[in-house]
Amino acid sequence: MTISIQALLLFAAWTFLLVLVVFAYRGVALLTGTSITSWPRGSKNANDPGFIQRVADAHANSLENLPIFAVLVLAAQAVGKPEVTAGLAMYVVYARLAQSGVHILGVNTPLVLARATFWTIQLVCFGLMFWGLLR
Repeated sequence: MTISIQALLLFAAWTFLLVLVVFAYRGVALLTGTSITSWPRGSKNANDPGFIQRVADAHANSLENLPIFAVLVLAAQAVGKPEVTAGLAMYVVYARLAQSGVHILGVNTPLVLARATFWTIQLVCFGLMFWGLLR
């Protein structure tokens, strides 16, 4: 298994872990009397703790970027250029973990700026991967 595939699996596992946290919270809430209709798609439940809202947002952010990362890693494998993603793949994962961790901590200005920095790192890595695959 290449380092890029390992990184892709770690990214997916992190995304899965985030949704499990939200799922566990909602499961407990349901068992303690919260209506199953308390979480309509596309809206937030203001009654959810801020921590859970931030975990759900971090999960959504991961979901937005996972397909791009997956396409890049799998395309590199498919066209026989795994070296294009090998050097950057783990940096994408590290930046994703940092971005999610900072997001979960809070939403004040310094944290939002840190989160944006980690996202920018991922975007730069994606751009370099695209460049490497397309040239």
